[in-house]
Amino acid sequence: MRVDEFVFELPPERIAQEPVEPRDSARLLVLRAGHEEVEHSHVCNLASHLPSESLLVFNDTRVIPARLVGRKADTGGRVEIFLVRSMDVEVPVEVDGHTVHAEVWRAMGRASKPLREGAEFDFNRVRARLMGRAKEDGLLEVALYSRDGEPLHEAIYAVGQIPLPPYIKREATEDDAERYQTIFARAPGAIAAPTAGLHFTPRLLGQLAVTGCEVATITLHVGLGTFQPVTVSDLDEHPMHEEFFTISKHAAESIAAARKRGKPVVAIGTTTARALESAADRDHIGYVIPQSAGTRLLIQPPYHFNVVDLLLTNFHLPRSTLLALVSAFGEKDRVLRAYQEAIAKQYRFYSYGDAMLIHPQQENTP
Repeated sequence: MRVDEFVFELPPERIAQEPVEPRDSARLLVLRAGHEEVEHSHVCNLASHLPSESLLVFNDTRVIPARLVGRKADTGGRVEIFLVRSMDVEVPVEVDGHTVHAEVWRAMGRASKPLREGAEFDFNRVRARLMGRAKEDGLLEVALYSRDGEPLHEAIYAVGQIPLPPYIKREATEDDAERYQTIFARAPGAIAAPTAGLHFTPRLLGQLAVTGCEVATITLHVGLGTFQPVTVSDLDEHPMHEEFFTISKHAAESIAAARKRGKPVVAIGTTTARALESAADRDHIGYVIPQSAGTRLLIQPPYHFNVVDLLLTNFHLPRSTLLALVSAFGEKDRVLRAYQEAIAKQYRFYSYGDAMLIHPQQENTP
């Protein structure tokens, strides 16, 4: 599908620069099946917009402080490394006459001059050596180790910064280290938050529980595959970076139980939807197969959703794979009309912005 079909004009002042407090006070646009008019509400009222006993599925990934700012060891020039994912591989690195075991990471980097293989970077408690570029995705491969022998993850958390999206025009603060995480954040590995989950509070979960709603969690480590800019004119030609997900046996059983009681599976966010659809049991529509795997699934219209019945999501960038996924779920023209309504009603957009609850135009699952 052509990327220019997913375009809308957004005034810059509609891009949220700060989160609202409390989390569940964000506004909620409800797009119901068979209704031309949208409903305007707030996330704190979500329980009244969902069928009782719904199953809400959250992404429990945790954002790591992936932005490292430091100096080149030889020239002192400024360098910035953006960690994308750990390769779960260690390599020996010679440092001052002795060998240390360094972790290999895929990363992006920038400096005033081109970064060259073998270059050393100093990030205070963390050091890095550039090993080269990966052939399959062109990302940098860097070997990371701590300067004083402390556990590397502790050193990264001490010096790294939370990687706020570029449309948030300010530096990350200490508050962002907590606020840019969902209350379900458990498994470190994401470089961006699953933003629909940012709206939930214990109070809201309690209200949902009163109506019999249940909760399950999956893990998809949000990476470049989620927010990589689309630079081609046709989405079919867009190269999706692989992202890794885990769906436990318990989560799969929770989905199966919702199916048996005839209640909807509500994906909290596009990353959750992508993981569920990637794990869909093609022989038993509506169910998932427990697994840990990588996915390059790009969802765009037309797409038949096998698992997700309702979708709670934030508002997304134009010309993005996220907007394509939402358009596949809610029908493109219908979704874009809702976006225009949200702009007219001064909703807040993107990661720290408001949310929308989408009912599909037609039932997706039996």
